[in-house]
Amino acid sequence: MIAAAPDRVFAVLCDPDGHVAIDSSGMLQSAEGPVVTAEGDRFVVHMDRESLGDYDMGEYDVTVIITRFEPDAEIAWTIDGTIKPPIGHTYGYRLIPLDGGDRTEVVSYYDWADAHPDWRDSGVLPVLDASALKATLGILDRAVRRGYVRS
Repeated sequence: MIAAAPDRVFAVLCDPDGHVAIDSSGMLQSAEGPVVTAEGDRFVVHMDRESLGDYDMGEYDVTVIITRFEPDAEIAWTIDGTIKPPIGHTYGYRLIPLDGGDRTEVVSYYDWADAHPDWRDSGVLPVLDASALKATLGILDRAVRRGYVRS
């Protein structure tokens, strides 16, 4: 639960800098691109997996592609980057207004059902475990309530 209206939560999730601000993995270094407003919108995130200590990929970029966009209710995306074929996993958030819209229940999800079989069966997924997603929810709460720094 976040003590803010869904539109305030959604605003962070639509902002490329918001994604960097709420990342619990440490992989997202910075982002470039406009605030997203529709399905199909894209922005670039500069990444580094060093914080995970799993695969040495150095610094690299991914393009976030918005796959679901329901204002103040749901946003989801997949990524395209240096890994080919693209993994095909999806991250997203569902927002449920509570208390007349003064609070928001936020559901974070990570779906690899449509991941390319080469990746789905490789043992790489999930890239982030449930504890990382849960940590992101706490950081999202803080970013909504206290703000975050735009680059």
